[in-house]
Amino acid sequence: MALVKFSNVALRYDTGPYVLHDINFELEAGSFHFLTGPSGAGKTSLMKLLYVAQKPTRGMISFFGMDLATTARKTMPEIRRQIGIVFQDFRLFNHLSAFDNVALSLRVAGQTEKNIKKNVTELLKWVGLGDKMACQPNVLSGGEQQRIAIARAVINRPKLLLADEPTGNIDDNIGIKLMTLFEELHRHGTTVVIATHDEDIVRRFPHPQMRLEHGTLEMIPKAHSKAA
Repeated sequence: MALVKFSNVALRYDTGPYVLHDINFELEAGSFHFLTGPSGAGKTSLMKLLYVAQKPTRGMISFFGMDLATTARKTMPEIRRQIGIVFQDFRLFNHLSAFDNVALSLRVAGQTEKNIKKNVTELLKWVGLGDKMACQPNVLSGGEQQRIAIARAVINRPKLLLADEPTGNIDDNIGIKLMTLFEELHRHGTTVVIATHDEDIVRRFPHPQMRLEHGTLEMIPKAHSKAA
């Protein structure tokens, strides 16, 4: 069974033109895809559909075997909890420490402080921020803030991880380190979709592409070898 399935999905905002046309694809559990295409191709709109922030104008979307159109409203929070999101602008709370940013969703879910301390500490150490847990985001570098955002997105062990231009605002070396982190999460079984315009990253990490052009989608198989 596909983790995510889009069938003849189209999207427009209000009465405007369609920004996505008859989108069809399946994401298997444990897969890794890049979402590519020029500016204005519809990547942001497709990402909104993938993290259930937008409903399609027509077509069917299913997550984890559940058709969104017929899923009870009370079930939607459970679906969203299985989707981790890393936004391009991080969306961290600057008045909270790195630790508390990552811990927030666990506290909302009612986990004990003992479990929260253990899990958040282990994860922040794993992403290389064990010595920055008490720091607020605004005193950290862009790469460090991005790693907090990634830790926050995966602390609940989501089945699907979405990242919107995660290397767009940082230098190339940090970008490679972040991609290596996504690769490690993928090896642990997380399904990953990364929206990017960075062709160097796409060449260096040979995963299949979901390429959008003028609102239509083409699935491109992964490259056979990494770029030099």
